[in-house]
Amino acid sequence: MATVDWTADANEALTLSLVRAEEDKQVLGGEETYEEFHPTFTYPIYGEDEKIYGYQDLVIDLRFASGSLAQYLSVRHAKKLDASTTVDNVEGILKEFIPPDYDTDEAAFLTRVQEDAASFKPIGNVVHTYTRPAPSTSGSGSATQEVVEYEVYHATWNDSGFREYHRRMQIFILLYIEAGSYISEDDDAWHFFVLYEKRKRQNGTKTYHFIGYSSVYKFYCFPEKHRLRLSQFVILPPYQHQGHGSELYKTIYNYALLTPLISELTVEDPAEAFEDLRDRNDLRMLLNNGNFMKEGFGNEAVSHGGGKVQKRKARARANPMGASSGMVKVTGKMGPPIDKSWSESFRTQLKMAGRQWQRLMEMLILMHLNPTDVQAAKAYRLQVKERLYRFNFEILAQLEKEERLEKLEETFQSLREDYLRILEMIK
Repeated sequence: MATVDWTADANEALTLSLVRAEEDKQVLGGEETYEEFHPTFTYPIYGEDEKIYGYQDLVIDLRFASGSLAQYLSVRHAKKLDASTTVDNVEGILKEFIPPDYDTDEAAFLTRVQEDAASFKPIGNVVHTYTRPAPSTSGSGSATQEVVEYEVYHATWNDSGFREYHRRMQIFILLYIEAGSYISEDDDAWHFFVLYEKRKRQNGTKTYHFIGYSSVYKFYCFPEKHRLRLSQFVILPPYQHQGHGSELYKTIYNYALLTPLISELTVEDPAEAFEDLRDRNDLRMLLNNGNFMKEGFGNEAVSHGGGKVQKRKARARANPMGASSGMVKVTGKMGPPIDKSWSESFRTQLKMAGRQWQRLMEMLILMHLNPTDVQAAKAYRLQVKERLYRFNFEILAQLEKEERLEKLEETFQSLREDYLRILEMIK
């Protein structure tokens, strides 16, 4: 007789949905879906092994009104073990992480979705807007391409109603950020950037739909400024891989750049995917900065944002550093080696964290490195290794000289390959 498995995978059992009003569903494209997706993590809620015991065919149905994020929770299962201390209390555990006003009656929740869709307005101030072509709706015969608007709102605890709204959206931090945790509502240094889709109904009315958000923290920076630390950043799965994360990140960076009393934007323990997003956007920003590129690489710098560029020389032999071939000799402040005083001046002007700035400089030099200039290749390698040595000093200092040099070379080659991977993304 087969053994019955009473253990469920919490990540598969928990199903999330962003529910829209019927009028809002009517304008969706054929491929658009915002319901029935799953979390990446559930260990902060259901334990490190992310397992739930005592049920067969368990479904934890957690729905959100797409704008107001009002919640509905239903737990269903085919079978449940007889009551015992080993059976997990699925709803009892989850309700500790969401506001107590969630619905358990589906009809009442759907009514609330309809009402909230018409009345909900984002909290805070609009700090960025952009548009995208609307996905074509089935049966649409319009020759005019509709667009969808997107808006980023900046909010703090001082904005009326935001604490309550934050309590609804903060669960996404646990479900999609590894080691994510709830933050204190008693700390006024927190700022929030919340991204919404603003979609037009057939009658012309526009409604708002939550996409994701980021929380940032203001630290005092001597003598009279603040350092802004990006702490949490999440875009929900139905909206991922569509450029929305880049728009949200650029909004935060521009807020820091344009706020006189902020000296620098830093990022707290970035995940690999976010680090790639940050690198891509920072690199594009620098490549489109005419003054920086001209001073850094001279008049031979290649424009990334269009416009007149000088002609490259004929292709040369393979680049010993692995970057694209055919570049002319570098004549600007980027060297290599880089002019440190000039570099630091631009770094403070652009309000970037030290390590991130150094990595960006290394990527840009590699991108423009002359493949025939052996001396420049050596200078670049030494520049990168110097930074790596300083960054890993405590570990490397314990090694014998030969082993230390070998480890540095190994790290340098690995880093170069990663730089080339990132540079491929921005071509």
